[in-house]
Amino acid sequence: MTTPGIDDDVRQKPPVTERRLHPVTPLRRAWAPVAVLIGWAVHDPDQAQRQLTRLTPTVLLIVLAVFVPAAALYGFLTWWYTHFAVTEAELRIRTGLVFRRTAHIRLERIQAIDITQPLLARVAGVAKLKLDVIGTDKKDELAFLGEREARALRAELLARAAGFAPETAHEVGEAPARELLRTPPRDLAIALVLTGATWATLAAALVVPPLLWFATHSLWTVLATGVPLLGAAGASSVGRFVGEYDWTVGESPDGLRIDHGLLDRTHETVPPGRVQTVRIVEPLLWRRRGWVRVELDVAGSSNSVLVPVAAREVAEAIVARVLPGVVVPPLSALSRPPRRAGRCVPVWWRGHGLAVTDAVFAARTGLLRRSLALVPHAKVQSVRLAQGPWQRVWRLADVHVDTGANKTVTARLRDVEEAAELLRAQAERSRTGRRDARPDRWMA
Repeated sequence: MTTPGIDDDVRQKPPVTERRLHPVTPLRRAWAPVAVLIGWAVHDPDQAQRQLTRLTPTVLLIVLAVFVPAAALYGFLTWWYTHFAVTEAELRIRTGLVFRRTAHIRLERIQAIDITQPLLARVAGVAKLKLDVIGTDKKDELAFLGEREARALRAELLARAAGFAPETAHEVGEAPARELLRTPPRDLAIALVLTGATWATLAAALVVPPLLWFATHSLWTVLATGVPLLGAAGASSVGRFVGEYDWTVGESPDGLRIDHGLLDRTHETVPPGRVQTVRIVEPLLWRRRGWVRVELDVAGSSNSVLVPVAAREVAEAIVARVLPGVVVPPLSALSRPPRRAGRCVPVWWRGHGLAVTDAVFAARTGLLRRSLALVPHAKVQSVRLAQGPWQRVWRLADVHVDTGANKTVTARLRDVEEAAELLRAQAERSRTGRRDARPDRWMA
């Protein structure tokens, strides 16, 4: 005996269609065995050199004749056994050649979906999807999909996460975006030249290796120290320019969209309501031009930069888009610690400041490189008061505000009575802020 109602529901449920990644994916997977060999050679270069010298040309050809097809077969099989499917409630990803792994990603827990295109992927017309999911530190990804397929799948997943029905999610399409900011390459280059970290790493790379050579006369010591220093200098200058080239910020119903990159193109999304802290950074050499940098702390996401360089008024307008209703406090509104704070931190105490508005807890640090952190009251998870032995002597205390991104913003060197009152008042503001906050929903 059967129950018609249950049988009808089962028959009416649409079948789940599993899909494979783009056919170019095996070429990417085939590099895994090659990367293992390169890692072994770098880890033990002497042993690798001895093994290579023992190989005759005939043996080397035989090894290559076996290794190359094996790597290609590995890439093909890992691609063949990787599937993904979008069901009514989740994105399902099955991977694994020997050890099988199935990821069930609930659609309502998706925070952001980023599209990245390394240089070779751009040439091949493919893209990688990276998913930020609540409660996970590591991003799940689909690499690679055709560029059009990646954008269509992203739009469908965001529509599903926003609550659209499965039958209409395909029709929603990608939400339109309105451009708010585009960073000129000239401004980005000048900003990097005027950044102290760029010159500090470059000076270290030019000065330290010669000093080590005169001290040790060891080429390996010089290379082991100089190469990382040169790499750090390149990453802080050329690397940042390449990564932040053509930085564009756009506004759409699913959040702020960030596109950037000269060689590897990245399309990121700052989810609405997920920003925990906004920092407005002002290096010393940027002040004459009125430039600032805007950084973010987003819960469960790796997005950390909102604006690489812009005029302060432009940056503050974009901050107002990220934190609706928030006005960045001017420098004149920030209260400094009492003068006796100089007993604990000479000179640098002047770089600290505090302002608490109806919307945010704002704390400034730094004298040469100023940084103003803005924490919405609704995002404060806990408030702590801390005092060191020397601070107790001078009746000073620090107030720490912890956010949902596992970050802390600190108002340093406050008068102890002010700190106690701030602790009590901030706990109340956070409670009422969470009660009155709008829900964190896509396309709300």
